[in-house]
Order: sequence, then C-alpha cells, then structure tokens
Amino acid sequence: MSLTCNIDARGKAVRLRIGFIELALAVVVALVGGLIANSPIGWILAGALALGGAFSVFEARAGWCVMRAMGFRTRV
Repeated sequence: MSLTCNIDARGKAVRLRIGFIELALAVVVALVGGLIANSPIGWILAGALALGGAFSVFEARAGWCVMRAMGFRTRV
C-alpha cells in the first residue's frame, strides 16, 4: 500500500479530532485506571487508546486513510 493522499480536507479534520480525543482519553484512562486503581487492564486500555490516537493523527497529517487504501468507501 502506498501512502498517496486519499482523503480531503474534511476527512483530515475529522481524523485529527478523533486522534486528539483518543489521546486525551488515553491520558484519563492511564491516570484513573493505571495509577489510581493500579489495574493492568487500565494500562493496556490506555496504551491501545494512545496507539489508535497516534495512528489517527498520522492519517490526518499524511492525508491517507487505511480503510480507503484497502478499498472500503468511508462517509468522511
């Protein structure tokens, strides 16, 4: 798969917002679930949210959507 631009400005903005929301949720989950409750599930969930958020921000910056690259049509 090549990283050719396959989303427009609206799609980039949506993916950037989703990425920042996921990163903020990762911080909240890490603080509550990881530090306060000292739960390994909290750390795993925070890590998964952080990875998903970082990938979404990458998609927005690159103008590339993995789902569209695989042939799926997305609404945004």
